[in-house]
Amino acid sequence: MTTAYIVDAVRTAGGRRGGRLAGVHPVDLAAKSLDALIERTGVDPAAIDDVVMGCVSQAGEQSMQVGRNAVLASKHLPQSTPAVTIDRQCGSSQQAIQFAAQAVMSGTQDAVIASGVESMSRVPMGSTATFHMKEGLGMYKSPGLEEKYPGIMWSQFMGAEMIVQKHGFTKDDLDRFALESHRKAIEATNAGAFKNEIVPVRIETPEGEEWHTVDEGIRFDATLESIASVKLLSEKGTITAATSSQICDGSSGALVVSEQFLKDHGLTPMARIHNLTVTAGDPVIMLEEPLFATDKALQRAGMKIDDIDLYEVNEAFAPVPLAWLKHTGADPEKLNVNGGAIALGHPLGASGTKLMATLVHALKARGKKYGLQTMCEGGGVANVTIIESL
Repeated sequence: MTTAYIVDAVRTAGGRRGGRLAGVHPVDLAAKSLDALIERTGVDPAAIDDVVMGCVSQAGEQSMQVGRNAVLASKHLPQSTPAVTIDRQCGSSQQAIQFAAQAVMSGTQDAVIASGVESMSRVPMGSTATFHMKEGLGMYKSPGLEEKYPGIMWSQFMGAEMIVQKHGFTKDDLDRFALESHRKAIEATNAGAFKNEIVPVRIETPEGEEWHTVDEGIRFDATLESIASVKLLSEKGTITAATSSQICDGSSGALVVSEQFLKDHGLTPMARIHNLTVTAGDPVIMLEEPLFATDKALQRAGMKIDDIDLYEVNEAFAPVPLAWLKHTGADPEKLNVNGGAIALGHPLGASGTKLMATLVHALKARGKKYGLQTMCEGGGVANVTIIESL
């Protein structure tokens, strides 16, 4: 079987809801990452076999096949470049990486850009949902689903609170984890750790044109007291907006190629795809699935958690990575070393390749070998991707 390699991976700096990236159309935002990959690798744009783009809210400006529209808006990719837009909820662009790798490993394609985009300012979360309020069942419940899951209102927020209760976390545990996310993101930003992965985006501000290069969601003045003071999202719960991922605008991408393509185009890869895993479990507690997906991925790869040098576990809500750490016995010092979605933002469909960009560059900067990325996803699904830095 052909090996799949990551030549480069990039992301835009995150923009807060209504913030610095809100004036950029999502199609153009997505095209920024596509173009950056072509420019940075120097690859012939006509040699790209496909673009696989993750996007969750495929409505409004992100409808009508946003992946294809991003190709057409690109400065470099020819109109002959195919594209497809996929939705695996928060794991959409991590799945894009896995689809790209599978295409290369099967020998059916040689060079695929995996990518993602989400403008949560311009296309609000839930824009694609049609709510059926009868008996409060919400948008998911067909008669068949109601028969199998009677009376259950599926909610990621409720799933996160269930994880808190199941694993015995306290609100203080969540607050301290959130503070640590900001602390690591501040340290990484000040040290220039994101410099090699961030694609500058030119924006209009009241002061004139500027380059957007710093993640807008980082709270540089965060303290435990300020985080702890944020009001609860439910009266009897533990989670607040401060211990949840931030609504975010952004795009990201990774170029995945075969070994023959590397030779033919004189490219030096950053990483090799070592394992691709996706699993599904309980759709009610739903966000716990990365724990079990990680078990399966490590087993299939013939590895143990201690073999992995760095972990990227999406911080959808603080209890998710906390439960993952508890379940796997992983070293907290290896987790989200440059901060996570609580500080940096979670641009839904763009988060998979966003995390991969951070993971690839963090491994390279630290001279480490193996990285593992996992993402909780709506409906109780989780992806795990293991890479080997080269």
